[in-house]
Amino acid sequence: MATHGYAAPEHIATGDCTAKCDVYGFGVVLLETLTGRRAVDKNRPSEEQNLVEWARRYLASKRKVVRIFDDRLEGQYSVGVALGAANLASQCLSIEPRCRPNMDEVVKALEKLQG
Repeated sequence: MATHGYAAPEHIATGDCTAKCDVYGFGVVLLETLTGRRAVDKNRPSEEQNLVEWARRYLASKRKVVRIFDDRLEGQYSVGVALGAANLASQCLSIEPRCRPNMDEVVKALEKLQG
């Protein structure tokens, strides 16, 4: 059973759970790591309570994506690696399950980012 904030849209709509739902959940965890925010945070303004919904507008723009990075980590990471991780998170969080990578592809992408 999926946890609120990590559940893929198709799981919420149909109850079906596939490997692509797990990829979506991993994308949420990756986004939490990049932003320092929780998947769901009722203490934030209403438009920022759902991390994925809030971040989508930034993930779509190479220029704006840097705004999502956790300020507490500034200077502790390579911007190129962070951008690559944000791109991977965006792919994992695709609305369409068929557009998400499989976990083997996720692992390869992470290994590539690691160098």
